[in-house]
Amino acid sequence: MDKQLLVEYTTFEVTPQQINESLNKNGGRLIVSGVLQRAEAKNQNGRVYPKETLMREANKYEESFIREKRALGELDHPDSSVVNLNNVSHNVLDMDWKGNDLVGTVEVLGTPSGNILKELFKSGIRLGISSRGMGSVKEVFSEGDNTLEVQPDFELIAFDFVSNPSTHGAFLAPVNESKKMTAKQNQYNNIDRLITDIIKDF
Repeated sequence: MDKQLLVEYTTFEVTPQQINESLNKNGGRLIVSGVLQRAEAKNQNGRVYPKETLMREANKYEESFIREKRALGELDHPDSSVVNLNNVSHNVLDMDWKGNDLVGTVEVLGTPSGNILKELFKSGIRLGISSRGMGSVKEVFSEGDNTLEVQPDFELIAFDFVSNPSTHGAFLAPVNESKKMTAKQNQYNNIDRLITDIIKDF
């Protein structure tokens, strides 16, 4: 089987309270935590990662990247198997298992992409985390439908922050009915201003 680039999305929930606490406790550094990847569950792309394979890769990632302080990820996911230093926004500090969830702690860096990521979090924008790796898949039948099982040749490359979920509407937050359009328009206008201001500073 040929290896292909496998990209998976998970919503990364960070509350304004967590952001403020992190900035206060860490001398202005933004450190967040959440689910990075999930084993043994069919995701939006129709793929299942066996826990044994994901555990092996998480252990390798921890030994080769986290311990070496080079577990870097990008803002928005590229279609590449290489982490581009020009687009690095964060560094994974640690990972641990909670059941089938791979939970991680991530520091947002002071890079141009990291500053954009920080401002998006501070503005309450819901983002996703995307695992990026190389591997092959095999079609299996599970619970009456087709599922693609990630094979043991899978290699984890990075975790990237993304805005576009693989399922439409997966990152929408509830809004107050009376403010639906105005709040949404203001939010997008604020994001555009923040990104423009950040880019001007660089």
